[in-house]
This record gives sequence, C-alpha cells and structure tokens, in this order.
Amino acid sequence: MSEPAPISIRPPRWLLKPAVEGAAELAADMGLSSLMAQLLVQRGLTSVELARDFLVPKLATLGDPTVLPEMNFAVARILRAVDEKQSVVLYGDYDVDGVTSMALMHLILKAYGLETHLFLPTRMEEGYGLSLDGIAKCYEQFGKPDLFIALDCGTTSLKEVAKLRADGVDCVIIDHHELSPQGRPECLALVNPKLGKDYHYFCTAGLVFKVSHALLKARMIASYDLKETLDLVALGTVADLVPLIDENRLLVRRGLEALAQTTRHGLKALKQIAGVEGLVQTHHVGFRLGPRLNAAGRLDTAATALQLLLATDSVRGAALAELLEAHNKDRQNVEQQVHIEAEAMLANIGEIDKVSAIVLASRNWHPGVIGIVASRISRLCHRPTILVSINEDGIGKGSGRSIPGFSLVEAIDICRDHLLGGGGHAMAAGISVHENKIDSFRAAFQVAAREALSKEAMTAVLELDAEVKLRDLSLSFFESYKLLEPFGQKNSEPLFLCRNVKPKLPGRTMKEKHLRIILTQEGASMEARWFNAPIGHLPPAPWDVAMRIQRGWFRGTEQWQLTLEAVRTAESVQRG
Repeated sequence: MSEPAPISIRPPRWLLKPAVEGAAELAADMGLSSLMAQLLVQRGLTSVELARDFLVPKLATLGDPTVLPEMNFAVARILRAVDEKQSVVLYGDYDVDGVTSMALMHLILKAYGLETHLFLPTRMEEGYGLSLDGIAKCYEQFGKPDLFIALDCGTTSLKEVAKLRADGVDCVIIDHHELSPQGRPECLALVNPKLGKDYHYFCTAGLVFKVSHALLKARMIASYDLKETLDLVALGTVADLVPLIDENRLLVRRGLEALAQTTRHGLKALKQIAGVEGLVQTHHVGFRLGPRLNAAGRLDTAATALQLLLATDSVRGAALAELLEAHNKDRQNVEQQVHIEAEAMLANIGEIDKVSAIVLASRNWHPGVIGIVASRISRLCHRPTILVSINEDGIGKGSGRSIPGFSLVEAIDICRDHLLGGGGHAMAAGISVHENKIDSFRAAFQVAAREALSKEAMTAVLELDAEVKLRDLSLSFFESYKLLEPFGQKNSEPLFLCRNVKPKLPGRTMKEKHLRIILTQEGASMEARWFNAPIGHLPPAPWDVAMRIQRGWFRGTEQWQLTLEAVRTAESVQRG
C-alpha cells in the first residue's frame, strides 16, 4: 500500500511565554542562572523552599498511605487473606500500568507468603476491564476465589462486582479511573483517589505502591524493601501519562534511578534489546520500554509482559524480551497499515480547518493499535480524534485522544444515546458503538467539539518557555537544569527559542530523513539533531529554532545536545 499524499495542516503559531516576576530574586537567593530561575517560577516554585523541595525531592516526604479512600478496609481484608491462606485472584489490565500493578501486588503478597492467581484479560476475547466473560474465565482456570483484587479496572463495573458479591466472593478494587454516573460498585473496598479530594494524579501502579506501604505500616516485613519496587512504579506511571507532580514526580525520579540499576532479569534483557543503557529517562520508558511491554497486550496477550517483569532467571528473561521485541515489530507493521488507511480517509474529509473533531472507522483495523494512531492523528490535526475498529458482528470498539480544552469523557456522556458504552479520561477514552450508529455519533461528537472549542483552541500553538542564547548553555546550567527532570505530564520538557542561528550546511543526514547539524550564534556553537527534517527543502538561513536541551549517555559519559522541534527563517516571534 502506497503512502497517502501529505495532509495540508496549518503550521502552529509560535508563542513565547512572557517574562515572569520573581525570577531575579529567586536566582539571587539560590545562586542559579536567571534562565533556570525563570523555569522554576513558571512552575509556581516562587520560594527557595518550594524550589529546593522540587529540585531535590526526598522519599521521607511521602504522605501517609492510609489517608487514601477505603485504604484501611483494603489492608484489613488483604491481611485476613494472608492469615487464612485464602485463594486470591489478581485481575488486571493489559497495558503497562496494568501489568506493573499486577507485578507489584503479586510481589508484596508473595513476601507475606501468599501465592496469587494472576489473570489478564485478552483484548480480542474478554476485552478491556473487568467483564463477566473475564470472571467466568477466572472461575474456570482457578476456581471461585475467596478474594478478588481488580487492578486498573473495576471502578465502573457495577454489574460485574454485583456478580462477584452474589457468588460470595469478596472484591477489592484498586483503580484510578473515573467513577460511573450510576455510582460506586458494591465492593468491599474501592481504593480510588476519585472518591476523595487528593492524590488524583496517581495511576494504579502508584496506588499499589501506596497499598504496599500501608500493608507494611500495618505489618512490617524485615526482608522486603519497598524502594526496590520503584522501577516498576516508574514504568507504570510514565507509560500511563499521568501528571508527574508531587509524590508521582518523586516516585518516578527515584524509580528511573532504580530502573537504571534494576536487577530484574526481564527488565535487564528488555533494556538491552531496546538500546537503553546507563541513564534512564522518561522518554526511554515512553518510546522504547513502554511500547514493547504494551505490544503483547495489543496483538496477543499481556501475560508475556507480566512474565517478563516477574522472570526469575536471565535465560527466561532474555527469551521473553525477544518475544516482546517480535510482538513490537508486528505491532509497528500493523500500526503503519492502519495509519496509512486513516490518513487516506483524512484526505477525503476536505479542509481540516472546517472540521471540529475526527471520527474514522474501518473493518480492516486491529483494535490493539487504533489508540496509537488516534494519538498521532490528533497531534497532526490538533483535533479530538476517535478511531473505531469494527468486528464481523458490526460492533465497533473505538479509542480516542483529545486536545487541551476538550474532555472526551464529557463528550461521550453527551453522545451516549449513539453509543453502546464508553468511558475513560479527559484526554484518552474508549467507546463501543454499533456500525450503523457511527455516522450519527460522529455528527453529535463534532457538535460537542464545536460548542466546547474556540477557533483559537483548534489552532495548534508552539508554546516557547524561554528565549536562550547558545552561550547561556554552560556546564553549570546543565547541572541545575537536569534537576528539573523527570519531564512528563504537568512538568513538560521546556521548549526554547533561539534566534538568528546559522546552520553549518549541509550537515549530516541519518537514515535519509534525520539531520545532524552544527548551529552557531555570536561565536558559540553546539550540535543539534533534527528528526524528520525536510531534507532538500530546508528553510533559508539564518534560522529561528524551537529546541529542547537534552542529555544522553554515551560510553559511560553524560552528553548534552539540542533537539530541534521546529525551524523557520529568522523573524520576530509573537509574545503571549
């Protein structure tokens, strides 16, 4: 299948954030550069105390886990299962958050001497979340358990939890998804921050860490070091795209350090096969480790990923890593075909500027990859986007991604008359819809988007955090700058404007589409890389560049370089 013609998308507007007040005072008080102080104040860190706590967070500041909703009920029931050696099923989800949550829960219960039955639904058979089919499969495999712990699912599964209760099975749910409009499931304990006012930033891996902390507070295990599980917490948290703020940021900071030194056989093998060595950053999880762990659940069963996390010898770990790598290559091929077809459909829509939201559907698409493609199209067109995979019975499973200012969950509620079901988060959600209702859903969804989004909100903006000169990028700046990591949701990696730089052309082309180039400005020089550069059609120099300052690891040495996000012929920039 040939590549579709490029879709005409209006380039984003460059917008430089205004200077912030208080940066000069903070710079003087902390001995930081004015640029570094500006980045801190932009994050609301206006005092020395706030800035220091952010730059050097400590595990000692972790909050009391028992303040989470219904935590004490969950702890009491789990410890009863431990004491009575009860049969326990862990029922998870097939994404990275789901499998890391399963691994974390399994490890803490194993430390208490309790073996658990592990069950992961398959995307094609039982589908997402806690389902009646999944419960039936659990009973078939393990018999009826005494305790059923649902991880990363179950919050909206009212009839499924009622089934467990009718069967005399106690149910504990540890989950972070939104509550159902119909209320709370009738489980013994629902550890979900959405029941309370705080900790809404946790994913399920973070919540299981808090459950583990609460269990250890109630009953210490001298041989169990909770800090050693932070590598798994970081994987689940980063991959689930939850905010990296407060405790999350601390757990991921320490978790990435643990991941760099992990002794888990499977993770060591996966890192090697993914080319991750030395320093581990959030983008390594987001673009290398996470997709490989997710690949199994997208196309087959996530059990492979879970087995890798729990592998007890290097031979087994290496074999599972190889299997995940094969799944990931298959996933990339399937995803590419879906993307090509989706872009061909986009070309037939007409002018994207006149469309408020995008809903595309096909019987040819694998449901395991449509979320990834929806994300790419949403970023490309800067529109809420849902892709729907229709099965042979005419039932479509859709995956959606949004843009700032538009809640998919609220839109799904507005459009519920056209759907069989749906739910999720503001920025990512899923739906089920009958094939003959897709057109009416698309129309209603577009109306919801048109009413919620202004023309400005549907225009992509390249928001630049600060203007820099190449001479500002000193070793002392780099030492303080890396303390802003880990970057992610709610702590985004800064994007810098550097004006009037001169590229040393033609540069070095990599893989026929990427460019390595030396940039110079007022006597200072630095190497930059430009992914997917328009080779042969570069803008006339000198350039204004939107760039990120990134560190890497090469042969045991930390290195810094620039990554170009956008380039244009030098001109003035609009200030916001």
